[in-house]
Amino acid sequence: MRSIGELARASGLTVSALRFYDSAGVLAPALVDPTTGYRWYTCDQVVPARLVAGLRRVGMPVAEIAAAVRAEPAQVHRLLDAHLRRLEDGLADARREFARIRALLDAEETVVTTRVVLSRTDLAAAVDAVRFAVGTDPDLPAMAGVLFESDATGVWLVATDRFRLAVARAAARVEGPAVRALAPVAFVDELRALLDVGANLTAEARLTVTAGTISLAVAGRAVDCAAMPYDFPDRHRLVRLGPAGPAHRLTVDADALRAALTSADAPVVTRRDGGAPYAVTVLGPDGRGGVRLLGADELTGDEDAFRVGVNGGYLLQALDAAGPGQLLLELDGPITPLAVRRPDDADAFSLLMPIRL
Repeated sequence: MRSIGELARASGLTVSALRFYDSAGVLAPALVDPTTGYRWYTCDQVVPARLVAGLRRVGMPVAEIAAAVRAEPAQVHRLLDAHLRRLEDGLADARREFARIRALLDAEETVVTTRVVLSRTDLAAAVDAVRFAVGTDPDLPAMAGVLFESDATGVWLVATDRFRLAVARAAARVEGPAVRALAPVAFVDELRALLDVGANLTAEARLTVTAGTISLAVAGRAVDCAAMPYDFPDRHRLVRLGPAGPAHRLTVDADALRAALTSADAPVVTRRDGGAPYAVTVLGPDGRGGVRLLGADELTGDEDAFRVGVNGGYLLQALDAAGPGQLLLELDGPITPLAVRRPDDADAFSLLMPIRL
């Protein structure tokens, strides 16, 4: 048997780290002296401890370290591959942040203007697809607006309140560098109303972003505002699926699902938060490529059965934003966001955060 200090020297972990991984259920000692509380380990635990030390150095989450210690080598390799992809994604995120910081520094020296010319109907559709997800929490002012983010061929609109996320894109002619500007919701509503003004709905809309100001001109009218001075969440980091895609991609009729959700006898599951009850809508595959609503009596029994709980009101808003006809629901597990997509537009979708059942 080895003492905790001996295992620390043999593995590269500190004594405090070994105590932590014991309390976390990752690497428990073979024996704990009931009188002194001293931890003792077998020689067979040196290799697992070294594995824990290596995975800790590369920043693998504790839950995955615990799985790796108990897994076969092939599964450990899969965990390593998945973590490496996360690290590479994180590096890409960091590079984007560095680019944004450099752009902010450069903007202090040079006033840069970006002009976006696009169809007013396309811009209206993009606003309609994301407006429902704008946040209203006064403690989170960065989410009380819509992000306008341009690239070489169009403009993305993004809104989130932490519980849902909506993304849409409109093709456009872009003159100037890529830009990110957070527009307050009051301006977004003014912009949306202006897009419906006038008889010529085919007229182009012109968005201009310069020196922290956003403006829209259409049909001889214009509105403008100061961009909000907050760092909006990066949609690239928020929208990320596993390498194999969602576990279930189900086709649903939006009107039929909306009718089921608003029916007087629509099944819901009651949960409590801080002592107050709230209703959860639970979705699961219907076995025919679609989705059905599950009741509380169907949550018992098979713990491996696939299902996901969401806020029913938020789901209705996402369906309304997506529009009528056939929609795609992407479900990837009970703790993974539910995606609502239009099959004819890969760039427009919304995500709903799941509710633990």
